[in-house]
Amino acid sequence: MKTIIAACSQNLSGSRASIQTALRTLLAARWPSQRDVRSWLQLLSVLQWVLSFLLLGTVSLLILIYLVFTSFWPISALYLAWIIFDWDTPEKGGRRLPCLRRWPVWRHFRDYFPVKLVKTHDLSPSHNYIIGSHPHGILCVGAFCNFITGSTGFGEMFPGIRPFLTTLAGNFRLPVFREYLMSGGLCPVTRRAIGYLLSKNGTGNAVAIVIGGAAESLSCRPGVTTLVLKKRKGFVRMALQHGAYLVPSFSFGENDLFRQVVFEEGSWMRSIQQRFQKMMGFAPCVFYGRGLTSVHSWGFLPYARPITTVVGEPVMVPKIEDPSSETVDMYHEMYIRSLLKLFNENKTKYGLSETDELHIL
Repeated sequence: MKTIIAACSQNLSGSRASIQTALRTLLAARWPSQRDVRSWLQLLSVLQWVLSFLLLGTVSLLILIYLVFTSFWPISALYLAWIIFDWDTPEKGGRRLPCLRRWPVWRHFRDYFPVKLVKTHDLSPSHNYIIGSHPHGILCVGAFCNFITGSTGFGEMFPGIRPFLTTLAGNFRLPVFREYLMSGGLCPVTRRAIGYLLSKNGTGNAVAIVIGGAAESLSCRPGVTTLVLKKRKGFVRMALQHGAYLVPSFSFGENDLFRQVVFEEGSWMRSIQQRFQKMMGFAPCVFYGRGLTSVHSWGFLPYARPITTVVGEPVMVPKIEDPSSETVDMYHEMYIRSLLKLFNENKTKYGLSETDELHIL
């Protein structure tokens, strides 16, 4: 018996010593600093945004199709009935939720790059506006952060102005993803949707259009600023038809977020990209960014590069229900001159050199 008691005492002493050693090791270990926690939160906020835009619609569609063949088929049936009932909502201003714009995750999203909004002129709430957003980049990070999230202070800089951002109409055909887009203030880049916001939604609306679109994303690369704009005049015609002022904006640093394999004009790969873009509405870019675990690994997350979106001076536009081609051309030239002025006055302030030029195709 004494032998057993002695053995038990020895085991208890050993266990106590092991626990004490483990505690000392744990306490001596480096705990994450506040800076580390902020970095992780910023990275996770960007990750959820990228995954939402790349996968939410497709994954939701696949899940609903799968449920059709299970006992949960009523869920798919009810959601299909809801989409049919709610089909025109994206074309009529959407269904924005102010609480989503104030979601704390967007502050971490903003600080990851960071993204900054610069105001140069006031926008009166008594008018409506079409904001031209340049350049497109790969994922339009600057446009999304400034015109959708509210984390950069758009509402405080431009009181009384409600910003909207347009995107491909096909995105609003994807289940769940359409609700996510509308809740933030996105709408289809169609004449009907834009016309509704500019004519039937009162004043103080600012519709941001990434004018270069998918075609411009094919030329996105660091150190090169090329815009597809010369033949894009539909936004000017709509501005004239509704009397909406034209406002240029430029996001310096947008093209530095990813590395892209750019195929030369005339190459067979470029031809495939352009044909795909005409058929599907978006361009299949070959690009990469940083990985999740390290900035030195390859992945689909954007690099942390500062983005500064400068909103320029409005070009005052009269209301003409049926503007002539000459009138459209005149205001289109005025818009380009205003955009070039904005670019040249701010390029050296936000990372470009004096010799850098804006190429407009």
